[in-house]
Amino acid sequence: MFRRLIMASALSLMAISAAPITASAGQQYVDESGFAVSGYDPVAFFEMQQAPVGTRQPHAVPGRADITAEYNGAKWAFATEANRKAFLADPAKYAPAYDGHCAYGIAQGGKVPGNPNLWRIVDGRLYLNITPTVVGFWESDIPGNLDKSKVNWGKLEAAEASGKNWTAIDDNKGTYSGPAPIKN
Repeated sequence: MFRRLIMASALSLMAISAAPITASAGQQYVDESGFAVSGYDPVAFFEMQQAPVGTRQPHAVPGRADITAEYNGAKWAFATEANRKAFLADPAKYAPAYDGHCAYGIAQGGKVPGNPNLWRIVDGRLYLNITPTVVGFWESDIPGNLDKSKVNWGKLEAAEASGKNWTAIDDNKGTYSGPAPIKN
């Protein structure tokens, strides 16, 4: 009987470990624009040349209000139909980490908005931060902050999305030139 119990336990563990790991996405950060990534094109980040760590990134590319898709319970805008198609083919590749919340905020244990003009792609993932000051903290130890944010995300993912507006923060003045998406 003891052998059967051990064998059944071992088979159960093997079945669990062989099962695919799926992660349900949390609630996407959407600001007053009504769009994920504040109406900027998530695919365009991967088409831009990143600035070196410690220097300001190029501004995000505004999406168009007439080129959209739905993913993770949110509406996304794109600058081109080609970018929309690329996103739909692999949305997890292009959607920002942490459902569009600030990566450093997640590393510190909270959900705060991500500013789409304060971005960095690390190992193929798009990360946003909330203010230029926070970018400095994030970039001072990207690997360490990623380790912390990955641990914290397991506790924070199911929490409600931030309801705050990144454009209302004084430190963000000058980080954006106008609203997105572009109305056509």
